[in-house]
Amino acid sequence: MASQPSTTLLILGASGDLTSRLLLPGIATLLRAEPDRRVDVVGADLRELTADDWHDRVHTALQLDGVVGPGAKAVLRSTRYVAGDATDPASLRALLESIDCDRLVIYFALPPQVTEPVCRALEQTGVPEGTILAIEKPFGASLESARELNALVTRIVPEDRVFRIDHFLGLHTVLNLLGLRFANRLLEPVWDRDSIAKVEVLYDETVTLEGRAGYYDRNGALRDMIQSHLLQIMALIAIEPIASVAARDLRDAVGQVLRAARVADPVAHSRRARYTAGSIDGREVPDYVAEEGVDASLGTETLAEVQVEVATARWAGVPFILRSGKSLAGVRKRAIIHWRPPALVPEGFAGRDTPDRLVIDFKPDGFELHITTNGSGDPFTLEQTVLRGELGGGALLPYGEVLASILDGDPRLAVRGDAAEECWRIIEPVLEAWRADAVPMQEYAAGSLGPGWDTDGDI
Repeated sequence: MASQPSTTLLILGASGDLTSRLLLPGIATLLRAEPDRRVDVVGADLRELTADDWHDRVHTALQLDGVVGPGAKAVLRSTRYVAGDATDPASLRALLESIDCDRLVIYFALPPQVTEPVCRALEQTGVPEGTILAIEKPFGASLESARELNALVTRIVPEDRVFRIDHFLGLHTVLNLLGLRFANRLLEPVWDRDSIAKVEVLYDETVTLEGRAGYYDRNGALRDMIQSHLLQIMALIAIEPIASVAARDLRDAVGQVLRAARVADPVAHSRRARYTAGSIDGREVPDYVAEEGVDASLGTETLAEVQVEVATARWAGVPFILRSGKSLAGVRKRAIIHWRPPALVPEGFAGRDTPDRLVIDFKPDGFELHITTNGSGDPFTLEQTVLRGELGGGALLPYGEVLASILDGDPRLAVRGDAAEECWRIIEPVLEAWRADAVPMQEYAAGSLGPGWDTDGDI
């Protein structure tokens, strides 16, 4: 029996929180589901770590329910850590030459300002044939920088070997969205401007900074969540019918939506806010500007909302409202499809005042269909009935799904270069309006619903 090809996952920035909190646990779930998969992990960073320190970190992160599975034990036996400067071509060349494998995946667990110089070093050193580059968001800091970074990385490897990471787009979440719409006769014929009044995509969190001020305070909610995750979800909701869920068909359709999208009025169609001191589940939360590492002069928002229009025949006139915020009263990770009211309700019925809607929840995946029915007491009184269902979920953590697609060379979960650029194009007018203070910074108490402009969905 032929042995499986060896794959080495080289994690640059391996001493950081992303590796121990998300990447290594993701590998653990992947190897539990596929115990025969062979993966070697090499960590690299500026920080000095002893072999024992690294081994202990990896061992702790690979535990699932307190157990390290057989596949994860194989990772532990071979893993190693290299201290060095990945922005230095000589140091990077020595690191690459020390790795002997059939396939190399270079994972950039790095802040955006370090990713570009590392890529410039890689351009000088070259990479082994077949190397994959996996790059965390944000991809660039503007439309211009995203274009420059795209040009740079595609001089190192072809586009189909660049994986721009969006862990929010787990494979099951993507397929659930597409299956719910395209495989249901009930939904597909009414998935357009004639039947839908508006669409909301929400990502409201109760979490605060959690020690991430170094990254978050320089980006904020608009760049961190809307520019990347929520625009991608919006595009999946709005895509035209596709021939297959193969990478090319799916990514072409997503790109088509993003090219047609814009924020028509960056001042009137955007809002920003920042949390002040409050309480969440009995836990006291300080004012955002008092959080450790926050620079108040940056004017960073912790909640952002934009209204996007998609200028196609299917969606003209339908607002797509994208919102994300931290330190709110409840968690909402969902899309809400608001149907238009029927043209005529027969005279004699009363009580109907809430439009029907479809709520699609992410992580855990599920749906609620809110439809109008006769009341349980008086049949002449209309009320809302909610039908609930679960959508399929995988055994892997989100980063397990991401890593599986990378190791398999399947780019369906990765953001294509043109899509990354379009996302920056869409939000740049909003960023410019905010920099000019044309949109006031509102405030909301931590643990509240938001600054007086809650959406139509239920907490």
